[in-house]
Amino acid sequence: MKLLKPIIVIAASITLVLVAHHFIRRSEPQQRRAGGDTTVVAEVVGTRSFADRTEAIGTVSANESVTVTPSVTERIARVHFDDGAFVQRGDVLVELAHAEESAELEEARIKVANQERWFERVESLRQRDLVSQEEFDLARGSLDAAKARAKAAEARLQDRVITAPFAGVLGIRRASPGALVSPGDVITTLDDLSVVKVDFTVPEALLSEVAVGQSIEGHAAPWPEERFGGKVTSIDSRVNRSTRAVGVQARLPNPGGKLRSGMLLTLELTCSPREAPAVPEKALLSYADRQYVYVVREDQTVEQREVILGKRDVGWVEIVEGLSPGDTIVVDGLLSLRDGASVRVEQTTS
Repeated sequence: MKLLKPIIVIAASITLVLVAHHFIRRSEPQQRRAGGDTTVVAEVVGTRSFADRTEAIGTVSANESVTVTPSVTERIARVHFDDGAFVQRGDVLVELAHAEESAELEEARIKVANQERWFERVESLRQRDLVSQEEFDLARGSLDAAKARAKAAEARLQDRVITAPFAGVLGIRRASPGALVSPGDVITTLDDLSVVKVDFTVPEALLSEVAVGQSIEGHAAPWPEERFGGKVTSIDSRVNRSTRAVGVQARLPNPGGKLRSGMLLTLELTCSPREAPAVPEKALLSYADRQYVYVVREDQTVEQREVILGKRDVGWVEIVEGLSPGDTIVVDGLLSLRDGASVRVEQTTS
């Protein structure tokens, strides 16, 4: 029994070693050495689109905006619109009392018709040399004066019929039928919101990065998940001496009419668009504040190379310095590598 006990202990120890070895082998990653080489997955470096982005806060204004107000003092006879209605250019919004002006216009038109008949008679007589040139000129002058008075009467009547100067959305009605209104009194507002303007500023240090035609994207608090895209349309010719910033204006299509005058937009301006070498984030190794990749050389050995990073874009990183398009880098199996190690590329992704 005394001899059997050590034998059992030895056998149990050997069994434990074998089992441990078995599980260690099963748990090792697949970047195992095959014939002395480490198996890796590699990728050829390509280019991707990157851009610098600058944020700003902008204020929305309508593409066209006007306060509807009368040009004469008169009582409102009829209102032809509802609050918030969409109107076309030329639609009648408000009629002011115009009975007297209508009568004056009718009288002026009758006088024009009489003068036209008289002028035709005098012209016929002049062709037969039965009236003098002076009488002919007098008849023509009387006709021209009658036409001028008719145009003046028509203009006075038009002042009492207020129409939409452009297509757009009306605001709240501020006056009622029967109210006496004068120039400057607000009847309503009219905004063209099919396209909106956005005014914002950028620091003068970024002036060289901003150009007319540049893409811009914004979002508003009521619709945080929605993006409104547009273009820079103008840049101020002066830099503010106090803030050292320059004014910029952009136009954004607004087909749904969601953006309203006075709203704030958080804007993202796309600057310096470019094509640059890029690698997947998983291909990077970090040591202190430095970044490295493993480059596969022609002799199937790897070189640990330091790279300078630029912008990031959803799993990809711009390489400013250290790699060129066409280089092959390791993207899987990095942890078991060292500089100068031999590798076997199991798979190459593109």
